[in-house]
This record gives sequence, structure tokens and C-alpha cells, in this order.
Amino acid sequence: MTKIQIRKAAGTWVVRSGGAVLGESSNALELSEGDLAPVIYFPRGDIATAFLDRSDKTTHCAGKGDASYYSIVNKSSVTENAVWSYEDPIAAVAEIKDHLAFVTGDTVKVEQI
Repeated sequence: MTKIQIRKAAGTWVVRSGGAVLGESSNALELSEGDLAPVIYFPRGDIATAFLDRSDKTTHCAGKGDASYYSIVNKSSVTENAVWSYEDPIAAVAEIKDHLAFVTGDTVKVEQI
């Protein structure tokens, strides 16, 4: 199994969708997994969850557990399954519980500020 490393992400991070700021955090976590690009996990309390709508999608990762997905809904668009969360992660990655990660792309940006 690929080694997973979690550390506090340096600095302050922001996530934007459709021009709106969904959240900003200086308590984000950075998760590194093998050769994959690091992923920033935001504390749930730092995200405007009113923009999130739980979807039916779920996935399973042997190293993290079962992920639940959310779509981002704002005035101009819906970005399907753009957010995921391990609500009951396996013990080895317990730090990511109550955190949200984002699928970045044209409509969703995660940046250090």
C-alpha cells in the first residue's frame, strides 16, 4: 500500500468556485500519497457548507476508507461531485476526519494566499 503522509499545510489556503470564496483556512492539512499531487484538506468549519449539496457518489480507498461526495451549488452553476470527505477514515489517517478536499479544475481553485 502507498505510504500516506499528512502534515499541517503551511500558510493560509483559500478555495473558490464560480468567483465565490467557499472557504479560507490557516489550519488546512496537506496529504501526500505516493506519486500523486498533494491534496489540501480544509477543516469543515472553515468552509461555507451552505454551498455544498451531498451527492449519491461514494468511493473507497484502501488507505483512507470510504469517501462521501458533495456538489458545489452557487447562483451560476452546479459543479457535480467536486468535494469529498472521509467522515469515518481509517485510524492511520484519522486527522482528515471533519475535513473537506476539492477536485480542482476550471471552476474550482485551491490556492495558497
